[in-house]
Amino acid sequence: MNSFKNAGFADRLTAAAAARKALIEKFRAQPDANDPAVIAREAERQAIRAAREERAAKAQLARAAQLRAAQEAKAAQEAERLAREAEEALQAELRYAEQVAADAAHEAERKAARDARYAARKAARR
Repeated sequence: MNSFKNAGFADRLTAAAAARKALIEKFRAQPDANDPAVIAREAERQAIRAAREERAAKAQLARAAQLRAAQEAKAAQEAERLAREAEEALQAELRYAEQVAADAAHEAERKAARDARYAARKAARR
C-alpha cells in the first residue's frame, strides 16, 4: 500500500526509469522480420488469404453461373409463353375467319331464300 510509503522524487525517477527499461527490453525481445518463426507465420497467413480469395472467386463464379441459368430458364419460359400466345392468337383468328365465312354463307342462303320467295310471288302474279 502506497499510502504508508512516502516515496520521494528519486524513488519515482528510478521507478520510471525501470519501467522504461522493462519496456525497451520487451521491445528488443520481439523477433525481427528475418526470424524463421515470423516468416513461417507470415507464409501461413498468406496461404490462408490465398485460400480465402480462391473460395470467394469460386463462390462468385457459382453465383454467376446460377444467375445465368436462372436467366436462361426465364428466357425459355418467356419464349414458350410468347409461342403459346401466338398460337392462341392464330387459333382465334382462324375461328373468327370461320365465323365470318359461316355468317356470310348463312346470309347468302337467307338472301337466296328471299329471292326465291320474291320470284315465286312474281310468278304467281303473272
